[in-house]
Amino acid sequence: MSLPQLLLICLVLVFSLPLSGSAQALPILRPGDVLRITVWRNPEMSGDFTVLDDGTLAHPLYRTVKVSGLAPSEVDASLRGFLQRYESAPAFVAQPLFRVAVGGEVRNGSVFPLPPTTTIAEAIAMAGGVTERGKLESVRLLRGGSRVVVDLTDPSLGALGNSPVRSGDQLFVERRVSVFRDYIAPAGSITAALAAIASLILRN
Repeated sequence: MSLPQLLLICLVLVFSLPLSGSAQALPILRPGDVLRITVWRNPEMSGDFTVLDDGTLAHPLYRTVKVSGLAPSEVDASLRGFLQRYESAPAFVAQPLFRVAVGGEVRNGSVFPLPPTTTIAEAIAMAGGVTERGKLESVRLLRGGSRVVVDLTDPSLGALGNSPVRSGDQLFVERRVSVFRDYIAPAGSITAALAAIASLILRN
C-alpha cells in the first residue's frame, strides 16, 4: 500500500469518528431547566416554565409539548406546531435557561437559571464573584460525570472559562490556602482557650 493511500485511509477514519465533542456542545434542555416563552399578545401562554421529568413543560396546555433533549431549533419547531392550533401564524420567542450550580468560595452561591450564551466566568460573576479566599485559577467544573479544572485567569479566547455553560453544570471555586489563617491562627486560638481553662482551674 502506497503512502498516499495510507494517508487517505487515515483521513477517512478520522472524519468517520463520532463528533462527541460537538454533540455534547449542543445547548439542549434537560429536566429541571426552564424555558422562557413569550407569545405576542398572549400573556396566558407566556412565562417561565420548568421542564418536567417526562420532558414536557409545567403548564396545563404545554404538558403536551416535549422539549427535553431537543436543540433550540427543534424546540421552536415543536412550540410552533403546538401554537398553530390556536392561531395560524404565532409570533413567539423561546429562550432556554439552564440550571447551573455555583458554590465554594463565591459570595452568593446558589442554583441559577442561565441562558446558553452565559460563559463559565459570567456564571461565577452571577454568584457575586469569588471571595478574597477564592482561587480564580482553580475552579472545578463537574459536567456529565467528568471533572475538569478551569483557570479563570487565562485571558486567551480558547480558555475554558470563556466557553458557555451547559445544563446541569456544577461550578466550585476552591479556597486559597493560607498558612497563617488555616494553621497558625487556629492553633493560637486553641492555645489561648486552653490557657484560659487552665487559669480558671488554678483559681478554683
